[in-house]
Amino acid sequence: MNAFRLLPVLAAAALGLASLGAAAQAAWPTRPLRIVVTFPPGGAPDTLARILAEKWGALGQPVTVDNKPGAGGNIGADFVAKSPPDGATLVVGTVGTHAINASLYPNLPYHPQKDFTPIGFLASTPNLLVVNNTVPARSVAELVELAKKTPLTFGSSGSGTSIHLSGELFNTMAGVKMQHIPYKGRAQAIPDLLGGRITMIFDNMPSALPLVKSGELRAVAVTSANRSPAAPQIPTVAESGLPGFEATSWFALFAPAGLPREVQTKINAELARVLAMPDVKEKLATLGLDPAPGTPDQLATLVQSEITKWAKVVKESGAKPD
Repeated sequence: MNAFRLLPVLAAAALGLASLGAAAQAAWPTRPLRIVVTFPPGGAPDTLARILAEKWGALGQPVTVDNKPGAGGNIGADFVAKSPPDGATLVVGTVGTHAINASLYPNLPYHPQKDFTPIGFLASTPNLLVVNNTVPARSVAELVELAKKTPLTFGSSGSGTSIHLSGELFNTMAGVKMQHIPYKGRAQAIPDLLGGRITMIFDNMPSALPLVKSGELRAVAVTSANRSPAAPQIPTVAESGLPGFEATSWFALFAPAGLPREVQTKINAELARVLAMPDVKEKLATLGLDPAPGTPDQLATLVQSEITKWAKVVKESGAKPD
């Protein structure tokens, strides 16, 4: 068969592939879904995953949330990076797993860009600097003064998390040396904070705010550039004596690298649909989470800029994976 006779055959094959692609996009999900959370239950990533699981349950396939904590989120992220790119396994990535860890861990088992397909941004939240109620400091200035006189500790949900790097950034900008105490997740750190075994934590707003409202912990400041609408009475670290201080946690959805573009587009659309639901928006606002769905390309750009930003913080602070 000559080249000219092949053209109709090739055209028909191309149309067939296009039809298959459209069918894949329209049919997703075609099998049970798993949303991996790289930290234990109870934190902001887990909350977001469970909202998606609840809403996506109406799509016709079971949706489970699979918590795989450890190594600052690296265990769960690596699991998804090595999963089939069929749209059935997704991960709630964080600023830690997809930005900070790239420079903090010398032997990261995955590449935060090459090994993932970006789906879409989920939400961001400031961290909330909270202390044990017995700590005499009630402001950033008083805390800095206390840290220069007394050994203080700050807990985190693991090395490389925004909770960890918020403390390292605080150390650098305040000129103090508070000791970092890493945990497998914030759920393990909080009992030690309540018991006075650690001094403070820069916890995600959704997790920390209920403990502040109940009086179990005392809030000192938020780490965002501006005050949080969820707690406008709490000042920022920047306005409290460390101008320029800003550390925000963010969460986004990723799939393994190689996911077909039409499936990527479909999941992104379903993500945006859920985040636009009035009840979801209300719940996230109450928790101090700011949803901002966007395109996969916008997420890819964010990841690149965040890797650059946090590499500088890691280098200047001398932070190490503990």
